[in-house]
Amino acid sequence: MPMTLIKGTFQLVGASPDGDSVRFYPEDPQATKKAGLKVRLNSRGGMQLRLDAIDALETHYQARGTGGMWHQPAEFADAAAANLLKCLGFKTVERDERGRVTSSTPIKVAGHILTRFADKYGRAVAFAFPGQRPGRSADLSKVHLDVKTLKNSANYRQVADGLVYPTFYSLLYPDLRDALAEAAVKARQNGLGLWPQDVTNSGFKLASRRQLADELVILPKLFRRLVDYLALDESGGVSLTGFSDFLDSRNDRLFTVPDGHATEFETLVSVKRQTVSLTIEPERIVFIEA
Repeated sequence: MPMTLIKGTFQLVGASPDGDSVRFYPEDPQATKKAGLKVRLNSRGGMQLRLDAIDALETHYQARGTGGMWHQPAEFADAAAANLLKCLGFKTVERDERGRVTSSTPIKVAGHILTRFADKYGRAVAFAFPGQRPGRSADLSKVHLDVKTLKNSANYRQVADGLVYPTFYSLLYPDLRDALAEAAVKARQNGLGLWPQDVTNSGFKLASRRQLADELVILPKLFRRLVDYLALDESGGVSLTGFSDFLDSRNDRLFTVPDGHATEFETLVSVKRQTVSLTIEPERIVFIEA
């Protein structure tokens, strides 16, 4: 899978990194322009990464409209964030009450990313690696990401440790997707990380908003759709009477593997009164990149 290599440093102070996103500062201030990436940079040239193929539990999700800020169970969201930063080479990280990093040891760590595009929010969709790439690959060169190299990425480590959900999009090459899916299945079978508490496929009965935020360990994509739906009810209720119709109104197109069935997210979510479940495993879903 040919991707652009960008060398630089990971830096945390002033940012709020979580289990699938972190701030990266390219060595070359013009790197994103040269690579043709429509990335939003801060005043110091840093860009937010969206780590490809993974989704960590939400730490601060802004619901649509006036739905307010939501989160998922902090135990696993925090564990995913801590594991990511450890993988990248940070030894200690201090945060304030809002989750913003106030200090880290070291202040920055050398690293590199492999990327091809930015998402609609201006984040580089990337695989993140600690240290410099072995060999003589030049900054901004085109390199091939194979399965062997993938296993050195923080993305893969997060999946293998069972701390994030595999969440695939159509621009990810099948060989990389298969390797990540295999790692997710192995982590689930071995009861690693969040998997012993996961109720995405086994199902759950939604009883309260507090339960959704503090107790239920579910696929973040499903969590976000539930939160956006509940935000439409100003009374604070949790009735799921219209949830299927709400999902049907979203443009969550996908196909399933290995059968290649093209459908939408709504068809894979079972809603029976107040009980919700995803009918196939997350690693079998490939969303169409918007």
